[in-house]
Amino acid sequence: MKNYYVIGIDLGTSAVKALLVDREGQVRGEATAAYPLIQEQPGYNEQDPEQWVQGTVQALRELVRESGLAPAEVAGISFSGQMHGLVLLDAERRVLRRAILWNDTRTTAQCREIGEVLGERLLAVAKNRALEGFTLPKLLWVRQHEPELFARADVLLLPKDYVRYRLTGHIASEYSDAAGTLLLDVAGKRWSREIADAFGLAESLCPPLVESQAKVGTLLPDIARATGLAETVGVYAGGADNACGAIGAGILSPGETMCSIGTSGVVLSHMDASPPDTEGKLHVFNHGQADAYYAMGVTLAAGYSLTWFKDTFAPDLSFETLLHGLADTSPGAGGLLFTPYLAGERTPHADASIRASFIGMDASHKLPHFTRAVVEGVTFSLKESVELLRGAGCDIRSLVSIGGGAKNEHWLQIQADIFGADVHRLESEQGPALGAAMLAACGSGWFASLRECAETFVRRSRTYRPRPEEAERYAGLFRIYEQVYANTRHLNEALAEFRS
Repeated sequence: MKNYYVIGIDLGTSAVKALLVDREGQVRGEATAAYPLIQEQPGYNEQDPEQWVQGTVQALRELVRESGLAPAEVAGISFSGQMHGLVLLDAERRVLRRAILWNDTRTTAQCREIGEVLGERLLAVAKNRALEGFTLPKLLWVRQHEPELFARADVLLLPKDYVRYRLTGHIASEYSDAAGTLLLDVAGKRWSREIADAFGLAESLCPPLVESQAKVGTLLPDIARATGLAETVGVYAGGADNACGAIGAGILSPGETMCSIGTSGVVLSHMDASPPDTEGKLHVFNHGQADAYYAMGVTLAAGYSLTWFKDTFAPDLSFETLLHGLADTSPGAGGLLFTPYLAGERTPHADASIRASFIGMDASHKLPHFTRAVVEGVTFSLKESVELLRGAGCDIRSLVSIGGGAKNEHWLQIQADIFGADVHRLESEQGPALGAAMLAACGSGWFASLRECAETFVRRSRTYRPRPEEAERYAGLFRIYEQVYANTRHLNEALAEFRS
């Protein structure tokens, strides 16, 4: 059948993934290509945008070859991508420097400057406080430290938007990714002249804005030849990784909520056309769904905490074996608490200096207790975001869980008990790549809306419900967990000078 497939491309921090999906929402193939992270100094995280392009072409070529599809069978391609990264192009559309990524932390001084210049106007317009991850601080850092290079900058692009430009020759951004720059008027859906003027930035640095489902072009001839796809395949704008993750999990109506536990952790709730005032405690961004928004909280070291623990204390065990300990221990891990501040924290404590703690250790604690404490601590941290969202008006009675935290049934039950809400597992969890494929499917006219698309593409397989006794016990433990930050913050500040 002609035009039977769409492709979702997810440009991650370590690799790009291409996902082939048919009209019934079934995954028919996937391919990945990795690229390195460049860390020349502590706190610096960069990548070469050319490697993103090469990886994307390689993944598409492998996907076409392995699936055996005919080029004309693909209706459309769309994108998901890591947020906040800064790619600068000159007037000839050449990359001026390596991309500065979302996890780069060199811009503390620039964040302070933004806060001093704009004050509460930043929250009123951009709906977020200035943090090192966002794009505007990176742009100001380049202007300060690389002025000759900055003078040649003609346009800034976000990572996936640069890859899409290289595939189509068309420059654009879309609202869900643009919202993570601190340059967008989030409610007004336009670049903010007020913010640009406050820092003497030319508004022309910002690319044209389109909706996530907008068709922005077709494949360039050399890209079509290199991938084995047709030049006529439609290419659609796509969305930020969190927005596409929400789409792929079916978070498309007010109150619907997602918990994603990967390297970092995210709790995200869909909002209607009026973005809430969360006083900067939560991030508020435009959704990949037209005229919708989402609010979210972030735990910086979610799955990373478990990876660190395993690599450090149980390197010879598989994750599956390590997590067997969840079945052999009880809520509270025998009086042991863990706070997952290995890399500082984002929500609700935007604190780069705070560090992780085990509280309550004694000689009775064995490996399974520590494993359970790590899992519970990560989930408690995410519960802080759940409670902030509830305080912002979200009626969270259930969540869809995706990522590594959705792969273990004991952890899923722990999430339900700690959150005090039903937790749904998806039948086939493909994350942001599926959301990108859904944007391509809607852009190609297969469905009238993303909600209609989700009825076909997104399927829930099992629901975990809170157990009253365990939920009550966790509620008491959570009150203790909330006190750890305040009682260790000054100690961690004092220890900072010894970290080297």
